[in-house]
Amino acid sequence: MSTSMANDGILLTKVEDLLNWARKNSTWYLLFGTACCAIELMQTGGPRGDLERFGSAPRATPRQADLIIVAGTVTYKMASRIRLLYDQMPEPKYVLSMGSCSNCGGLFQLGYSVLKGIDQVIPVDVYVPGCPPRPEALIEGLMMIQKKMDSERGWLSRLWKTGRKNVVAASAAR
Repeated sequence: MSTSMANDGILLTKVEDLLNWARKNSTWYLLFGTACCAIELMQTGGPRGDLERFGSAPRATPRQADLIIVAGTVTYKMASRIRLLYDQMPEPKYVLSMGSCSNCGGLFQLGYSVLKGIDQVIPVDVYVPGCPPRPEALIEGLMMIQKKMDSERGWLSRLWKTGRKNVVAASAAR
C-alpha cells in the first residue's frame, strides 16, 4: 500500500489502496470441504494454524464470503452446487483449490463420477498441492490470495460501472 505520513499523524493514500488493504486483512472464506482435506482445513483454522491471525474467518453463506476454499474430492453431481455457490458470492471473488483431488481428481481420478479438477467448473486463483496438504501449505496459499488482493487495480471502477455499488459499500463496511 503506497502511503505517506504527514507531520500531524495524518495518513494519505488512495481509496483503492485503503480498500485493498481492508479486503486483504479481512478475507472471509466459504467452507466447502468434501473429503479428507476438510480435516486439514479445520486444523488450519484451529489454535495451531490460527487463520484468524491473518484476518480470515469462516462464513456459512456465500453472500458474505469473498474466498471459497474447495477442499477434497469433487463429484460431477456436486460441481453444479459449487458453481451455484460461486455465482452467489459478491465480486471480487477468489477460489483456492486445496488438495490433489480438487486440483486434478487425485487418487480417485479414474472414477466415473469424479471431476478432474475444480477448474473445469470455476476459475481457480491458487492451487495448494498435497494429499492432504499441510496446514502450512494452506496458510501460504491464503497469503498468495492476500497478495493478489493487495495488488489488484481497477476493480473498484469496474464495480461502479456495472452498477454494483452495494457490493462496494458492503466491502468497505467490514
